[in-house]
Amino acid sequence: MSITVVTPVGPADVSTEPHLLNRLWADAFNAGDLDALMSMYEPDAVLVPGPGAEPVRGLQAIRAALTWFLGLGGTLHFTPRHWLVEGDLVMSSIAFEMHGGHDADGNPVPLSGVTAEVARRGPDGSWRYVIDHPFGGAS
Repeated sequence: MSITVVTPVGPADVSTEPHLLNRLWADAFNAGDLDALMSMYEPDAVLVPGPGAEPVRGLQAIRAALTWFLGLGGTLHFTPRHWLVEGDLVMSSIAFEMHGGHDADGNPVPLSGVTAEVARRGPDGSWRYVIDHPFGGAS
């Protein structure tokens, strides 16, 4: 099953259900909502911003990476792969494709991959990414 999502979300929509976190992230991306994306990360979270890239840590670095990613302007489509919940941690993976993205010179930037993420349930019951590796899963 492939899912395309375009429903806008806001920072208050952080998921209390771990299996919805990927969908909310894709919704926020497709809506171009950087604040909603940022609300889904813990303060010391780690993000790998591209294939083979060094991880970045913390909200400021993640914001910069996601700003670039959003600037490509594509639409994200994804297929859920799995979730493994253990207490207050969840490991998840999706297969994704981004269509319609372009760099600053107008060149197409097709992206696809299989993700590997770890999220943690906070005291308020919402799940936020601790590790987000968009290119870290096996295909």
